[in-house]
Amino acid sequence: MGEETPIFTRTFDMLSWLLPVTNNFPRAHRHTATKRLLDAAFDLREHLEAANHRLGKARLEYLDAADQDLDNLRLYIRLAAQWDWLTEGQYLHVAAMIAEIGRLLSGWKKVTHP
Repeated sequence: MGEETPIFTRTFDMLSWLLPVTNNFPRAHRHTATKRLLDAAFDLREHLEAANHRLGKARLEYLDAADQDLDNLRLYIRLAAQWDWLTEGQYLHVAAMIAEIGRLLSGWKKVTHP
């Protein structure tokens, strides 16, 4: 896997979309829910980068960590939508991005052998 692979492009696109959107989240939650959401998104990308530089079992460990980050991101995005911090259109857009990243991550995990 390299920088031009779809999972890296899709996570970059998601981060590029997500960062400005979170600027509109309530200030009162900037250091709690918003921070957790952004941390999960950045951790996801960083774990994918780390996995890309490893092989076998070490790669799988980073891919598993990225999978957990993705689960956390799904939770925080759902909460943001529940609290009306995202419009329905924004939620559907980011949920589709996350779903695609999940499919790509799943495929990468399947072809990685310990």
